[in-house]
Amino acid sequence: MSLALAPLPRRAAALVPVLPLVAVPALLALPLTGDGAGPADVASALVVGYCVIRLLRERRRPLSATAALVLGLPVAGIALAALGASSPQAGLTGMGRYLQVFVLVPATVLMLVRDRAGFRVLAWSFVGLAGWQGAVGVHQYVTRTGASYQGEDVRAVGTFGAEDVMGMATAVSLGLVCAVGIALGRAPVRQRAAAAGCALVLLLPLALSFSRGAWIATALTCALQLALAGLRRALRVAAAVAAAGVVLVGGFGVGTAQLQERMDSIAQVTDAPDQSVVDRYTLWASAAGMWREHPLTGVGLKNFPEYRDGHATLALSSGSDVEGAGAEYQRQALLSPHSMYLLVLSEQGLIGLLTLAGSWLALLVCGVRRLLRVRHHGPGLDCGLVACGVLVWLLTDFVYGDIGGPSTVLTAMGLGLAAWWALAGGERWDVVPRGGLRDRDEGAVSR
Repeated sequence: MSLALAPLPRRAAALVPVLPLVAVPALLALPLTGDGAGPADVASALVVGYCVIRLLRERRRPLSATAALVLGLPVAGIALAALGASSPQAGLTGMGRYLQVFVLVPATVLMLVRDRAGFRVLAWSFVGLAGWQGAVGVHQYVTRTGASYQGEDVRAVGTFGAEDVMGMATAVSLGLVCAVGIALGRAPVRQRAAAAGCALVLLLPLALSFSRGAWIATALTCALQLALAGLRRALRVAAAVAAAGVVLVGGFGVGTAQLQERMDSIAQVTDAPDQSVVDRYTLWASAAGMWREHPLTGVGLKNFPEYRDGHATLALSSGSDVEGAGAEYQRQALLSPHSMYLLVLSEQGLIGLLTLAGSWLALLVCGVRRLLRVRHHGPGLDCGLVACGVLVWLLTDFVYGDIGGPSTVLTAMGLGLAAWWALAGGERWDVVPRGGLRDRDEGAVSR
């Protein structure tokens, strides 16, 4: 009996380092109050400190040489751009934010997640956050208490409020991607069924977010996950999603007219763009103009607003309207180009973009290579699909979105999941007799 119970404390102990990480998405479920760093951002800083203390106590090497190179690559571009900021305070603030999102938190996730069981716990926390935020968003749509959209308070924004309309869309999208990855893996049937059910349920709040960018990124990512999982699974899941769409939109008439109009606008961005699309194109052109004047180092961290008007045309509006979800009407200034790639290019130049994008590309290549190795026989297929899916979603979303707001910490956590799989996840196998490889978390032997 004692031998049978022995592994339980060991497995529980392996999950202890992951629990502080789970606290970060859990705190994002709380309603936001005031400006500045939210509870989740504070928690992420505390988790980084906790990781440093554990490393000092355990006296082990924190990162492999490859991991240190890949995750540390953006530091050079960030530090160089901080020197060009308008003030030392702006430079330090911008550098701290970039290091938090793209270096420190991802490295912390990589070091605290010890095995695939811990990875799955963190992935399920993403699904849980998405479910909660999605439920709040659907309630906002039904009761007409969401953010303003076409004169009605129907836009689902969750607890993020009208000031961060992309917050709920980001949380729900990443949770949906995690659920799809788990459902397509080789986890126990109950777990896969639960994940598939969560993915189908999350389609509704994602639709009610009215976020065209989140729709495109999620559709592309899930299609890639299905392709990597195999043709038969892809066909089955596609049929289930189509049936759910017919039931939600056709059967219940969920936002039919507004959703149809929003979907149609995706194809009209060049023919008859609305003001939001015009503003985005103008901001993109402004960012490109800044880069042409400062091609190598950019205009400096947090300097985009200062240089924006000097490169923008008269088509740019003074800001976007913010109202609903408990907020009074106000105009929100357009302080970024709404493209992560163009933001980095304008503020950090080619050096900054190459270091950041180089780090992301390295994670993607390493992650996909490991996923292809385990796709047919190896362990951890669900972890690979989740990690690669989250990374692809973020890289797609960066085309028309950038960091900002409380949901940014989810970007850092997602990069951490991708970093663990790409740089550590494929090496957690035990050799067993007769040439097999045992997955310590699943107890299965692959040959």
